[in-house]
Amino acid sequence: MIDTSTERFVADVQANCDIADARHAADLPLCSYLLQMREFYRWASDRPFGAPLPRDAVGNWIAAREALWEPLQDQPFRRPVIDDTDFDPFDAPAINAALAPHGLLYGAGLAGARRPVFFVAALHGRGNREGAEIVIGERELARGLLALPAALADEHGRPQVVLRRDAIARWCWQRYEAYALRPDRAGAFGHVVAGLGLDGDLDAALPRWVDLQAELALLHEVGELRVGRRLGPAWGEMLLALPTRRGELLARALRDQLADLTCTLPALLERDEALALHAWFATYEGLREQLFPGLEVAYRAWCSGDAGVTLREACRRGRTHFEALAAAVLALHAQGDAAAGPAIEARLAGADAACRP
Repeated sequence: MIDTSTERFVADVQANCDIADARHAADLPLCSYLLQMREFYRWASDRPFGAPLPRDAVGNWIAAREALWEPLQDQPFRRPVIDDTDFDPFDAPAINAALAPHGLLYGAGLAGARRPVFFVAALHGRGNREGAEIVIGERELARGLLALPAALADEHGRPQVVLRRDAIARWCWQRYEAYALRPDRAGAFGHVVAGLGLDGDLDAALPRWVDLQAELALLHEVGELRVGRRLGPAWGEMLLALPTRRGELLARALRDQLADLTCTLPALLERDEALALHAWFATYEGLREQLFPGLEVAYRAWCSGDAGVTLREACRRGRTHFEALAAAVLALHAQGDAAAGPAIEARLAGADAACRP
């Protein structure tokens, strides 16, 4: 964990997290910002899940954090130091090679097209899946407001999936806390609660839930890897050309659909993993659901006992639809003129972007 040789490194990374937050925390809608800050406070104060968060203390902490951020917006990122050697903060492969003797995992990259994200965690384990290296972090020692549970990265030209179990556990807690306020035992999340026994001993059930969500995240990232190979580098270039945040979110929802229809859902159906399917549909919402509302109908057919026939057909139909939509978007991008970005966004927001019966 942290020793005298890595204390400065962890402090450097936390400073970079603070700089990134100073630049981008205000990008969030107010409600999302306050919810994320509330859980960020839980992490920073090392409070256990379920422990009440005193409103005044949280409010004071948020004010102090915002005051900390204010002078940092124009600061350059630090070059983190390990054993007297400094590194480019985005050179995660070199940093992780230097951290190997210390049992730590470092992550650096972009969330979306523009927001830097950094973290340091205790290294939990490693593995391989479909030619990609899997690296797993546990307790996090430095992080920012945005804590992505999983990400697809590149390690010296080899794909790498990074899983953050601490971030997954905190995401799980937030989902359960929201559910407890308005329980829907007949819905997808109600099946997860019952299957894991979350209404009984949450602390005992949480590790199994984290394992389940980590596997779902891993399957999604493997799907992202497959889709990325088909779409090529032009997809990332296209994201940077989109004129608004909504356009970027729509494009990412399209790619998420392809990743899950290509990999996650077929794998779960093949394995006949009922609890995992309920867990996946418990988070099927927002722009993804708008793009493919019929998938929820297929889920209900599966719940009613059709052995996944309707859901398999929906996956096939959805893949065909969204592959065609992705090809159309890339064709617009290939035109290379100033009108391409707005045209892509209009195409993604159009009525025919959604996959319907």
